[in-house]
Amino acid sequence: MSVDYLWQPKGTGRPAGISLKTEHFSDILTSRPAVDFLEVHAENYMTEGGAHHRYLEEICAHYALSVHGVGMSLGSAEGLDPAHVARFKAVVERYRPTIVSEHLAWSVSGGTYLNDLLPLPLTVESLDVVVRNIDTLQQAIGRSVLVENPSSYLSFKSSEIPELEFLVRLAERTGAGLLMDVNNVYVSARNMETSPEEYIDAVPASLIGEVHLAGHAVKNIDGVELRIDDHGSAVSPDVWALYERLITRVGPKPTLVEWDTDIPPLSILVAEAEKAKAVMNALEAAHV
Repeated sequence: MSVDYLWQPKGTGRPAGISLKTEHFSDILTSRPAVDFLEVHAENYMTEGGAHHRYLEEICAHYALSVHGVGMSLGSAEGLDPAHVARFKAVVERYRPTIVSEHLAWSVSGGTYLNDLLPLPLTVESLDVVVRNIDTLQQAIGRSVLVENPSSYLSFKSSEIPELEFLVRLAERTGAGLLMDVNNVYVSARNMETSPEEYIDAVPASLIGEVHLAGHAVKNIDGVELRIDDHGSAVSPDVWALYERLITRVGPKPTLVEWDTDIPPLSILVAEAEKAKAVMNALEAAHV
């Protein structure tokens, strides 16, 4: 497998990007914002034609691309849907993205898509399932993928492997890399009453191919504070602090700012990416 996720952009500085939203297609083509790459959800491009493809083809002439899957269902015990894998492969072959990624989750049962990223128990048996499915996907597309850590709201009594160990073991067995979502680390730790700093401090630097940042919501449910990974606001100060802690230890990594609901003007998204780039450049300069 190729390790195409280990990349650096042309020019100076470290790579920081944003989610590509239909609301911003025209604005990106006219204003050409100074971001290094853009990310799209593969499932939004699993058709042969349409205006969204025409825009993306033009945009890709100017920007590197990351393709992020949200429906592969890597945790499905029944295996991957061959038709979905074929459609995913077609998107990858059409756009030749710099980074390809998916989630540690499941979302399909009996051929029915549940439109959510559902958790799975972290066991030896489920590890074998995810490894088989990643192998299937990587063989189909002919390259390595990154696997994203989940946001958690509950735990399974049957889980026997800590989440980070689970991710490291599947990476070692498949050759996949890690997409380290810092917001997910923070949301999960606060919900599960664990330490996000300990998680961040234990991630192997060599496995991280990309970092995600996003906003989250805080809900009060029957007197209990719950953090929801909704990608609907600016990155919180606590997540920025955790990101700086990560980059200080592992060095600059391609970093993407996600914003999928309550989508703001393009300038706000670009400003968030510039903050990430500033963190990476400042920390790198301090170590020169």
